[in-house]
Amino acid sequence: MTLDIVQMVLVTVLAAATPMILAGLGELVAERSGVLNLGVEGMMIFGAAVSFAVAMQTGSTLLGALGGAGAGLGLAALFGLLTVGLAANQVASGLSLTILGLGLSGLVGANYVGIKRDPAPHLAIPGLTDLPGIGRLLFGQDAFVYTAVALVAAVSWFLWRTRAGLTLRAIGDDPVATHALGLKVRRVRFLSVLFGGACAGLGGAYLALAYTPFWSPGMTAGRGWIALALVVFASWRPLRVAAGALLFGGATVLQLHAQAAGLGLAGQLLSALPYLATILALVLLSLGRRQGGSLAPAALGRVFTPSR
Repeated sequence: MTLDIVQMVLVTVLAAATPMILAGLGELVAERSGVLNLGVEGMMIFGAAVSFAVAMQTGSTLLGALGGAGAGLGLAALFGLLTVGLAANQVASGLSLTILGLGLSGLVGANYVGIKRDPAPHLAIPGLTDLPGIGRLLFGQDAFVYTAVALVAAVSWFLWRTRAGLTLRAIGDDPVATHALGLKVRRVRFLSVLFGGACAGLGGAYLALAYTPFWSPGMTAGRGWIALALVVFASWRPLRVAAGALLFGGATVLQLHAQAAGLGLAGQLLSALPYLATILALVLLSLGRRQGGSLAPAALGRVFTPSR
């Protein structure tokens, strides 16, 4: 196997992992603040539909990406208003948000089904992009991929190296005690939910504008649910979320090659392979760390009502 073939495989794996990284990091920040958002799938699919519609109307991939992020942020604002502002049940609100996002995506994308457009442009640096073995992998990606990689570093730095990140983690662990210390629990949680929604919408925009540059109902194919699983089983660590997303991307590429090779296995079984492999590997990883204790925010999913 030559370096160029290895590079091609790695590029494909990274492309398949990018929406998972974006959505997973956003959900990680929200859950670190103590809010469980089960509406990631709905925000992703709505972001995909809005991004494609905006890109088709304006001819701009950048505006399409911003539209997708804005769509996710809008649904997240509704979720935050219900759960953080009005103390509604987070599980029921999140599931309702997914259903709402699926419905809205069908409405927004009704006139764009099957229409294709040029994918998001890739970076091209003369002398670097054409380097054998690493050129396309390091210097030939689109802006979504570089954004996802930058977010992994930025979220890790924010959570573990800044005072604001320490505050967010403390609120997720014990909202009552941090409120007693004068910290703005609801504000921090609401902003965290908004960040998670924008990331999920951006992940959906990547699917519609770069990964498969067309709109199709249900094109997220459960990636929002997998992003939720990645966050939990990766113990709320950004680097582990990225590693889990890469595992999912690798399984996706494997099942595509398996189908192309005609192994005689059922297509439905091969399509389920990425999801089964990701869940199995992350469950095993979680079981291996069980004796070390869980890093889950203690207040995850708990309704917080400030004392009056």
